[in-house]
Amino acid sequence: MSLKGKTLFISGGSRGIGLAIALRAAQDGANVTIAAKTAEPHPKLPGTIHTAAAEIEAAGGRALAVLCDIRDEAQVESAVSQTVEKFGGIDICVNNASAISLTGTLETEMKRYDLMHQINARGTFLVSRTCIPHLKKADNPHILNLSPPLDMAAKWFKNHVAYTMAKFGMSMCTLGMSAEFAKAGIAVNSLWPLTTIDTAAVRNLLGGEAVASMSRSAAIMADAAHAILTSPSREATGNFYIDEEVLRAAGVSDFSVYSPGAKGPLAADFFVPDAVFARSDTKITGKY
Repeated sequence: MSLKGKTLFISGGSRGIGLAIALRAAQDGANVTIAAKTAEPHPKLPGTIHTAAAEIEAAGGRALAVLCDIRDEAQVESAVSQTVEKFGGIDICVNNASAISLTGTLETEMKRYDLMHQINARGTFLVSRTCIPHLKKADNPHILNLSPPLDMAAKWFKNHVAYTMAKFGMSMCTLGMSAEFAKAGIAVNSLWPLTTIDTAAVRNLLGGEAVASMSRSAAIMADAAHAILTSPSREATGNFYIDEEVLRAAGVSDFSVYSPGAKGPLAADFFVPDAVFARSDTKITGKY
C-alpha cells in the first residue's frame, strides 16, 4: 500500500527519525506538515522546518513548514488548522517530538522535569487530541507515537525516573486512546527501535561517535513506520511495535543496509523488554 495523497502531521520532524518518516512518506507522494520549533539554523543541530520542507518536496511530496511549540495549545491548534486548510484534512498524526535528560532524581532540576513532561506526555496528548476530530473523517486514520513498550521494570526507572515517566506517558496515550477510539477506526500505536539510532541525540547526549558507529540509521524506523501507517487502521491498533520486528513480519531479512558501517554488535536501545531481545538474532551489546 501507498501513502500517496495522505496527509501526515509530524511533530518535531525537522531532523532525525521524524524527518526520515516524512521523507519515506514523501517518496509515495504524501503531504507532510512539519510542526517544530527550529525555524533558524541551530549551532549544534542540523535542519530547520524549512530545510525539512525542501527535502520533502525534493523527495516527491508536498510540504508545509509550521513553527510550532507543542507545549502551546494555541500554536498546536493553529498548526493543525493550517494543515487542514492547505491539504484538506489529516490522515496520520506522528508524535515524534521529545525531550530527554538521563539524570537521577537529585540531578534533575524541576525546569527539566517540566520540559520533558510538557513535550513528551502532555505534547503527545495535546497533538493527538487536536488531530483526532480530523482523523475521524479519514479513510485509514493512524496515530503513531514514537515511544517504548510499557515494561514496568524498575531498571528502566532507577537511573532516570523523570525521563522514563515522561516517555511512558506517551505510551500510556497509546494504551488508552487505542481503546477509546477503536470504534471510530483510528489506529493508535507506538513504535520503538531495537537498537540505538544514529541521530543528533545519540551523537550529542548518548555516547557520541562511539555509540553512533554501533547504531542503525533512521531509515529503519521510517520503513517500519511506513509499514504500520499503510496497514488497515481497524486491524492494527494498541500495539507497541519494535522496528525490526515490524520489518521481519513484512518479509525483510537483511538488515545490514541500516547499519553499513558497523563492524560488530549494535548498541541496544533503552526500554526494550528482555523478551524482544530473546526473539531477535541481531547481535546486540549494552543491554540493561
